[in-house]
Amino acid sequence: MTADWPILSVTIWLPIIGGLLVLFSGDRAPGVSRWMALCFALLTLALSIPLYTGFDSGTAQMQFVENLPWIPSFNIHYHLGVDGISMPLILLTTFITVLVIIAGWEVIQYKPSQYMAAFLIMEGVMVGVFAALDAMLFYVFWEAMLIPMFIIIGIWGGPRRVYATIKFFLYTFLGSVFMLVALIYMYFKSGSMEILVFHDLKLNMTEQVLIFIAFLLAFAVKVPMWPVHTWLPDAHVEAPTGGSVILAAIMLKIGGYGFLRFSLPITPDASHTLDWMIIAMSLIAVVYIGFVALVQQDMKKLIAYSSIAHMGFVTLGFFIVFMIFARADVHGGAVLGVQGGMVQMVSHGFVSAAMFLCVGVLYDRLHSRQISDYGGVVNVMPWFAAFMVFFSMANAGLPGTSGFVGEFMVILAAIRADFWFAVLAATTLIVGAAYTLWMVKRVVFGEVGSEGVAALQDINGREALVLGSLAIAVLILGLWPAPLIDVMNASIGHLVQHIGVSKL
Repeated sequence: MTADWPILSVTIWLPIIGGLLVLFSGDRAPGVSRWMALCFALLTLALSIPLYTGFDSGTAQMQFVENLPWIPSFNIHYHLGVDGISMPLILLTTFITVLVIIAGWEVIQYKPSQYMAAFLIMEGVMVGVFAALDAMLFYVFWEAMLIPMFIIIGIWGGPRRVYATIKFFLYTFLGSVFMLVALIYMYFKSGSMEILVFHDLKLNMTEQVLIFIAFLLAFAVKVPMWPVHTWLPDAHVEAPTGGSVILAAIMLKIGGYGFLRFSLPITPDASHTLDWMIIAMSLIAVVYIGFVALVQQDMKKLIAYSSIAHMGFVTLGFFIVFMIFARADVHGGAVLGVQGGMVQMVSHGFVSAAMFLCVGVLYDRLHSRQISDYGGVVNVMPWFAAFMVFFSMANAGLPGTSGFVGEFMVILAAIRADFWFAVLAATTLIVGAAYTLWMVKRVVFGEVGSEGVAALQDINGREALVLGSLAIAVLILGLWPAPLIDVMNASIGHLVQHIGVSKL
């Protein structure tokens, strides 16, 4: 399906151009910069909605396709398109960016135009990652993401922001270098940079294993998976609230998306051979990192470790499909695992964004993220407390919220692969409830903990709009996940069918 108008290009370049205009508007009239940024973000969100309303969920073919020569001498194209895997992630990106702009409206007083511009530019680049069907175009957008996030943490971050930005940059950039080597190798083998051409490329086992490891080094860091996760807590703690929201809600999902777009379809035999390693890393993230979260004293760090544990469900759902194949299970069992991973990614985008925004609300008032500095917040901020408790329940996987759906689907799929995998994965429902409720008990409930807490003011209309929007999204996905699952079904079914056939 080719679009009647270049909807993907508009969704990519409108926020980038808008970001540049906001940047050039300067800080002499910060109110103008803020309104310009909000208008561009809202317009981008509005223009991205036809990706869903006009999407044909009955086919696995790429839709809204745009294909123009970019570097003809190397057969590299400006090739865009979406399927049921990438389209929901684009909508998640445009939705979350609007909330980030609104959340930073009054909070960011230092260089607000540059702050807003960085998020708009990053929005366009992240949409480009999800929409790119040419591997070189994908790589350019992939690397370009680092620049605005590096700037956001480096300028508006905390006291250890330089350390956090360098660690973030080195981890993600070094992993990407190996991916580039793999892409270049496949280019010389196929004569094309088309990702869909790579899917049908015949590779022997040695080639597949080496390419799989190259992709793993890039995507595992971005997810992040244990043991290459150590950059994430530092980046979250030092990042401003908006940076933490985008990092958790969108950028981590790009690693999971990379597994679905590259690792599984290009190297299915290597993925099958090495699935035990990814499953082990995923289960360690789910169980061990959950216990690490239990001992955190910083709310942001606790939520950061929680994100690592929740993303472990994503990679578990993606790679248990091979064990389901090995048990000659029905096609639907493998589809369920990948669907669960995708639902978990979208759900975590909502819930993690909400959790970091809640911490941001408290930090803006008391300038502390330490759990011990709070207590009894419900007595002075009842509306905020209601939101925080609700999102905490979603983070713990309460049925009826989006946090339950994806995890439940992955656990069901894991049972079909190995009962004990399901048991280990299900421990997150206990450990996750433990560290989340421990934080809520210490921060929200009890007697007022200090004079600073006693002086807190409840959320204003702007904050209620942001948190309320996320609460609605969490409830809708938790109570009615069918609209999301339906658009993914054909694409995931095609992917599972593709990886179920050996290339050797």
